[in-house]
Amino acid sequence: MRRAVVTASATAAGIVLLLSLEPHAGVTSAGVKPISSDPTGLARNAPTSAAGPVAAPSAGTGAARSITGDAVDTRYGPVQVRVALSGGKITRIDVVQYPSESGRDRSINSYALPLLNKEAIAAQSADIDVVSGASYTSDGYTRSLQSALDKARN
Repeated sequence: MRRAVVTASATAAGIVLLLSLEPHAGVTSAGVKPISSDPTGLARNAPTSAAGPVAAPSAGTGAARSITGDAVDTRYGPVQVRVALSGGKITRIDVVQYPSESGRDRSINSYALPLLNKEAIAAQSADIDVVSGASYTSDGYTRSLQSALDKARN
C-alpha cells in the first residue's frame, strides 16, 4: 500500500512539472547556415486557407532575381525564406532563419525544411502541405514564402 501512495505522488509531481514547462522565447538564427532547396521526401497534412492557393508571379518577369520574405515569428522562433525566381518560376528557396536553439529544433527542421522546399518548388506557390511534427515551422515557412511572392509581384 505504501508503495502505491509513493508511486502515485511521484507521478502527480512529474505531471505538474511537465505542465509547468514553457516553450522557448524568440530565437534568432544568426550565423546558422541556410537550408537550401535540395529537398527529399513529401510533406503531409494540408493546411487550410481562406484565401486559397496563390501562385508564383507570372512568367513574364524575365531576369533571375532573389527576394527575401518577411521574417515570421512562430512559437519557437522566426522563420524567413529567400526565393530565387527566374522567368517568374521559383528555382530555389533558401531558409535564412529558422528555430535552431535546441537539438530538437535542429532535428525537426533538418527534415522539415527540405520537404517544404521541395513541395514549394513543385507547387510553384505557397499553397503547400504542412510537415507533420513541424506545424509551427511549416506555418512560418508558408507565410514567409507568400510574402516573398507578394513582393515579387509588386
